[in-house]
Amino acid sequence: MLEVTALGWTLTIGVIVALLALDLTLGVLRPHVVGFREAAGWSIFYIVVAIAFGLVFAQVAGWTYGTEYFAGYIVEKSLSVDNLFVFVIIMSTFAVPERYQQEVLTFGIIIALVLRVVFIALGATLLNLFSFMFLIFGLILIYTAVQLFRHRDEDPSIEDNALVRAGRRFLPVTDDYVEGKMITRVDGRRMVTPLFLVLLAIGSTDILFALDSIPAVFGVTEEAYIVFVANAFALLGLRALFFLVKGLLDRLVYLSTGLAVILAFIGVKLVLHWAHKSLSDAVPEVSTPVSLIVIIGILVVTTVASLIKSRRDPSLKAHAGSLHSHPDRQPQD
Repeated sequence: MLEVTALGWTLTIGVIVALLALDLTLGVLRPHVVGFREAAGWSIFYIVVAIAFGLVFAQVAGWTYGTEYFAGYIVEKSLSVDNLFVFVIIMSTFAVPERYQQEVLTFGIIIALVLRVVFIALGATLLNLFSFMFLIFGLILIYTAVQLFRHRDEDPSIEDNALVRAGRRFLPVTDDYVEGKMITRVDGRRMVTPLFLVLLAIGSTDILFALDSIPAVFGVTEEAYIVFVANAFALLGLRALFFLVKGLLDRLVYLSTGLAVILAFIGVKLVLHWAHKSLSDAVPEVSTPVSLIVIIGILVVTTVASLIKSRRDPSLKAHAGSLHSHPDRQPQD
């Protein structure tokens, strides 16, 4: 059982808040169009920070927990790429100007991080109280994997978002973005801008991703601290990663398939873990090092196969995948 002192939690949260403040400063207080060089630089920075933290953590807590951290980080980072797919769809649907996309992404990351903390606390409590929650989490991931695989060539529809529909119906919305404001006054009347609806769409989408990603990372570690830091470091680099890979996303034609396989694998791992603890010691378990190797292998094969396929057929376009059928709806360009 990993024991983290109050000082350890305080230092960890302090580092994450400082990085979040840096991201907030770059994305909101200085809105601008992000170029490839800037996006690459910040993406590398956040990955290096995450790796450095993992190495220090492994030295302090031991490589058993260190391996769990890196496995959790890779799982969350791979799922965050699919998250970026949906962000791109939302940005396209609402025609968000490039200079405001940083602001949207930064607030989206903050919302996602807050939701992750809530779901991590809830998930850890449930797992400690009820061992059968490992079975429930595993079945949820397997169901999600099956649905994602079935609808891997589709995109989620923003029109299905209840919060966005309600916002459009009950709130007065301006026609333009009004200098990046979320709430403004027009002829003395308080109105929201499309940016407000964009944040509603991203925030509600973050809830759905949290429902998948938290059980997934609990599949590689039962430690709430590791779950938290793996999520935090995976999310912190999303803003820069969005601008770095958004041109590449269309080429990752097998990404949804790869993520479906990863979720199914972790789901089976959770079910086996429950059976081992609750039914019989004879039921095999999948170790964290094996999980790490399998996940990395799936991601490498998925990426290489996607690039080869898209090079052979440039007309192919990747999709985020959906849990529901939307065969006739495609994202706007």
